[in-house]
Formats: sequence, structure tokens, C-alpha cells
Amino acid sequence: MEIYLEGILVAMRGAAKTLGVSFFALIVGAALGLGFALMKKSHNRPVRILSKIYIEVVRGTPMIVQALIVSYGIPILLQSNGIMFRWPELVIPAMLVCALNSAAYMAEIIRGGIQAVDHGQIEAALSLGMTGRQINRLIVLPQAFRIVLPSFGNEFITLIKETAVLAFVGVPEILRNAQLWNASTFETFPAYIGAAVVYLMITYPLSKGVAALEKHMAKEIKEK
Repeated sequence: MEIYLEGILVAMRGAAKTLGVSFFALIVGAALGLGFALMKKSHNRPVRILSKIYIEVVRGTPMIVQALIVSYGIPILLQSNGIMFRWPELVIPAMLVCALNSAAYMAEIIRGGIQAVDHGQIEAALSLGMTGRQINRLIVLPQAFRIVLPSFGNEFITLIKETAVLAFVGVPEILRNAQLWNASTFETFPAYIGAAVVYLMITYPLSKGVAALEKHMAKEIKEK
């Protein structure tokens, strides 16, 4: 039993890194996702196409491939062209990859929230002489973000689990710590059970919180 406890404690050393990367990716991904969602609804065709290409490419390729490209591919490409470049810390490209990956999914989540806003409110605002920017800022986006708030919580939970792929580019998060401990002790089963337990300890309370939030919001909508 002690060996399993040690495996949990070892994996837990990477929890701060995992949460830090996930939180950064959620915030930056939401900001970028909002931009891509608005671009996808733009009347400008090239802007719409650019947004669609980004979303499809990011969603259509595994995060581990994206992480390898950014962490190792880009520095090698630059060095082969005479530009000496290396990441100061591997956590930096890891944060960028997770944020850029999250942005594609956030864009679709936010777009869905925008489309869920009653179109009658937009027509009423137009009849009052409000501009498109005012309508988005004062009417559409506040309601859209409220609608997609539970989805943001689910995306955060997904990000926490997906950061496990960063172990393969050397970021010392939960899984990487378990891998290193396994390599030094050959305690394979306790190492990965420990990692699984730590992920569960983080995601289970969050999933319960998101479920409670969804239930609360559904109750509010029903009361209205």
C-alpha cells in the first residue's frame, strides 16, 4: 500500500504545472476563441475562411503532434535556416500549444452560445438604432458567455486531462513525474495508478461543480 501512496505523492508534484498550463490555456483560449468565433460570423469572406481553416486544422490534428511541432520542429527549422533559437523552458511551448488548441474548441463553443441568443433581441436593438458592435458588446456576448459557462468548465476539465500528452515533450506535469519515477524504480503499476488517482482527485470535484452549475442555470431558465 505504501508504494501506491508514494506513486500518488510523486505524481502530485506535477499537479501545479498541470493546473497552471490548463488555466493559462483556458483564459487565452477563451480570448482567442472569441476572436475566431466572431471571425467565423463575419460578413468578410476571407476572414471567415481563415477562421474555418484554423479551427479545422487544429481540431483535425492530435495535440501531441502540435506539441512536437512547436516544441522541437520550429526550433530545428529556425536553426536550419541560420536562426539560433531554443525555448528557455519547455513549459512555454506547452502553454502556447494548449492555448492555441483550446482556442479552436472555444471558438465553436462561443459560436454556439451566440447562435443561442434570441434573434428577436437583436432585431429590437437594431430598431432602436444600435450598431452591430453595441449589440454584440451589450446584448449578445453577455448572454452567450452565460450560456456557455458550463461548457467552459467542461473544457477546463478536458484540458487538465489532455495536458498528459505534454509528458512526451518533457514537461514535468503529472504523467511525466510518474514516468520518471517508474524509470528509476521500475514500479510501473503504482506509478501510473498514482497518476490516474491524481487526475481523478482534480477532475472529479470540478466535474461535480460543473454539473451543479448546469443544474442551477437550468433551474433559473425554467423559472423565467
